Amino acid sequence: MNAIEVKELYKSYDGVHAVNGISFEIGYGELFGFLGPNGAGKTTTINILCTLLKPSAGRVFIAGFDVSRESEKIREHIGLVFQETTLDNELTTFENLLFHAYLYGMSRYDAVRRIDEILSMIGMQNKKNELVKHLSGGMKRRLELIRGLLHKPRVLFLDEPTIGLDPQTRANVWAFIKEMKKIEGTTIFVTTHYIEEASDFDRIAIIDHGRIVAVGNPQKLINEMGRATVTFGATDSATVQTLLEHGMSGLGSGEYQIKTEDPDMFLKQMMNLSGLKINDFKINKPVLEELYISLTGSEIRDEYIDRPPKVRGHNR
Repeated sequence: MNAIEVKELYKSYDGVHAVNGISFEIGYGELFGFLGPNGAGKTTTINILCTLLKPSAGRVFIAGFDVSRESEKIREHIGLVFQETTLDNELTTFENLLFHAYLYGMSRYDAVRRIDEILSMIGMQNKKNELVKHLSGGMKRRLELIRGLLHKPRVLFLDEPTIGLDPQTRANVWAFIKEMKKIEGTTIFVTTHYIEEASDFDRIAIIDHGRIVAVGNPQKLINEMGRATVTFGATDSATVQTLLEHGMSGLGSGEYQIKTEDPDMFLKQMMNLSGLKINDFKINKPVLEELYISLTGSEIRDEYIDRPPKVRGHNR
């Protein structure tokens, strides 16, 4: 059984499909990214998974429970961290967490034990009695993540968890998320506008025009693009002849290039040739943002425009 199963999901408004028959699965313990342009169906999908919307058709299971029939059960097993801060600045760290624990029906004894455990785990015990309004932005974000994990959810939904944070704080927050995933074993479903953050997720899905256009491990999806290039600098005539014989094309100014799906292997093969006189070389591998733009036709912050989607990869 998977943590999340989405099967032929549709959501329509006035006859228009905001979500158009998408299917994907997420295993327990995965860090899964959900990416897409504004208006592509991302928010609608998330709201259905979190039981905030009813699907028009299709089936969705969270931790084995049916979204359409067992929404209250699902809410017991999920955590949700919103983009906007929802902490009470006039309460202490402990009071914010205790209030959340009460909302989930935890006894005071269990709540206090869990709060102490999780604060100690991530080195925030010294902030337990500090007013939230005195915490830094990064510390507040970390506290919201702790709150989302307090009741030990099987799935944690993070909506833009690092938006508005400086690069160093973003890095620290992600280090915390990954450490807590490792310790708690929680399945984490993330949306992010910082596409580079998703490069080392376990898997991602890209949604466009209400349809999933790619799903899989980020690096494997990037490799499928087959657009990595190897460039050599050479002026020796014998070397140039060898480069051309191995499929490289001249760029001018003594540079020769080839596109290959396995640039590391090509480089190794060339370096094993005797008598090769290379002045310099470089490898340019495609990145996740290039894949995203090639599939959606826009940068991740661009407004959605109507277009037929391309399709890459396959559902798990």
